[in-house]
Amino acid sequence: MKNYFEKLKERWGVDHFWQVGLILFIFSITGMTALYVRKYAFYLLGFTESTPFWEEAITWVLVVFPSYQVLFLVYGFLLGQFDFVWRFEKKSLLKLKKLFVRIF
Repeated sequence: MKNYFEKLKERWGVDHFWQVGLILFIFSITGMTALYVRKYAFYLLGFTESTPFWEEAITWVLVVFPSYQVLFLVYGFLLGQFDFVWRFEKKSLLKLKKLFVRIF
C-alpha cells in the first residue's frame, strides 16, 4: 500500500518527495501569513468582539481570501514551485466558479 506522500506526489504530479514537503510548507506559511493579514485588516477597520459576524464574514471574503490567493502564488514563486501552485490555483478557482454558477 502506498504511503501518504506517494499518493500526494502522484495526485499533484510532482517528481520528487522533497517537492511534496515544500508544497506542504507553502500551504502552511500561506495560511499563517493570511492569519496575520486578517488580524491587521480587522485591526485597521476597528473590529472588536462586538462587531457583527456578517461584517467580519464579508470582510474576510473581500480581504483575506484574495490575499491568501496572492500569497500562495508569491510563496510558490519564491520557493520554486510556481508551476504547481499556478495549476492548483486555477483548478481551485474553477471549482469555486462552478459552485457559484450552480447556486445562482
